Amino acid sequence: MAKKKTVLDFIRLKENGEKFSSIVLYDCTFAMLAEQAGVDMILIGDSMGNVIYGYEGTVPVTLEQIIAHSGAVRRGAPNTFVVGDMPFLSYSVSTRETVANAGRLYKEAHVDAVKMEGGRRIIPHVKAVVDAGMVVQGHIGITPQSVAAQGGFGAQGRTLDNALALLEDAEALQDAGAAAVVLEGLPAETGKLITERLRVPTISTGAGPFCDAQSLNFMDVLGIYQMFTPKFVKKYANLGEQIRTAIGTYADEIRSGTYPAQEHCYGMREGEQARLAEWTAAHKSLRG
Repeated sequence: MAKKKTVLDFIRLKENGEKFSSIVLYDCTFAMLAEQAGVDMILIGDSMGNVIYGYEGTVPVTLEQIIAHSGAVRRGAPNTFVVGDMPFLSYSVSTRETVANAGRLYKEAHVDAVKMEGGRRIIPHVKAVVDAGMVVQGHIGITPQSVAAQGGFGAQGRTLDNALALLEDAEALQDAGAAAVVLEGLPAETGKLITERLRVPTISTGAGPFCDAQSLNFMDVLGIYQMFTPKFVKKYANLGEQIRTAIGTYADEIRSGTYPAQEHCYGMREGEQARLAEWTAAHKSLRG
């Protein structure tokens, strides 16, 4: 089993020009499989709002839900660097409340870092969490928690002015102590600009090949999620169709009586079947 990577390991990878992998998932079983596959980092994202709970967006996700799912992931992947997403309004009311909420993720779910969306506007909150001894990942570009203010899920950083504003956000997060910055929905050129200017790693979710790491949702990687597919997603399997077919066959076999077959059934201990037959015959005759 590979040793769990640390913040310093990720910085060294960046310095050496080596890429690393991150994946977004939400439960113990898939976390166990991801760790066995050698993924470097797991994010428990508030995208669970869409993918797991069927919400229209990420805003309704609660801290309790993030904690519960993060704890499940940690139990499945004890040797992988785990990041818990800070949900909407868990880090923007007061820095005192932000530290308390981040602390809950650390104490109750045993995460290795927390992620916070936003640039310069959240700097006091990032600094407060870092000063309290915790690790923070920033997140700029498309930020789903504030997507209404951005006017939708359109790519960010597509003009020079916007790209430079994002660079300022990224540098401010780094200066506040963020150990990495997630870049979501940016042109490759903007991702490259920010990556080359930062000392800390950048993690791309649709920000091009020049970032230090790539991160996709496991539902997209496996081809399970059916609602929509972002432009930047590459599907490595088509399990959605296989799952649908398998469950359909299961239901059909129940209706036809094919399942369960003899090999799926437990047998009685030796001699007990004959005793049962005698008991059944006796009680049947007593009933007349």
